[in-house]
Amino acid sequence: MVVGDCTTGVVLVVVLTVIVTVVNGNSEGDALVALRHSLTDPNNVLDSWDSTLVNPCTWFHITCNQDSHVTRVDLGNTNLSGVLVPELGKLEHLQYLELYKNNIHGTIPAELGNLKNLISLDLYNNNLTGIIPPTLGKLQSLIFLRLNNNHLVGKIPRELVSVSTLKVVDVSTNDLCGTIPTKGPFEHIPLSNFANNPRLEGPELEGLARYDTNCI
Repeated sequence: MVVGDCTTGVVLVVVLTVIVTVVNGNSEGDALVALRHSLTDPNNVLDSWDSTLVNPCTWFHITCNQDSHVTRVDLGNTNLSGVLVPELGKLEHLQYLELYKNNIHGTIPAELGNLKNLISLDLYNNNLTGIIPPTLGKLQSLIFLRLNNNHLVGKIPRELVSVSTLKVVDVSTNDLCGTIPTKGPFEHIPLSNFANNPRLEGPELEGLARYDTNCI
């Protein structure tokens, strides 16, 4: 009887593990399928993104960890166009989001601030518009933030000052305004990484330069 109970327990654990894997896989797969549907893909680099699969770990340009969670999306320089989708915020295990050197337009979804494990956000050399979402200040594992060569407007969010892990911030060649943060990780970011923003003024001076100077 004890043996039977043990066997039943093992089977139950296996079944539950499979169920959890399927649920997680479908959730992440759904998010990536939403991205695919929002993009134009003339080179067919997303052909392997099959929504009928249990999880997306077999798709090209996707990397998963040993628990079958998506950790990397590598779609840099793949001639994609279209917009980013808020569903990307559901990839809670994602560490690298690489979409640089494409023709992506529209705004950066605020939901990217939900990617608590994100290490690198590379959206440079696109046609992105709108603001840098203040929600990116929630990314307490972020090391690389490269948004240069877009058409972003507004202020550099002061929420980013609290991201102590940041080593690289590049927002050059946009249309940002106001002043440049000087606290926290920004203490060591070269001024060249803020260049070519005609309305962006110099480094923030405590008590002297208004944070929203020259911003509408």
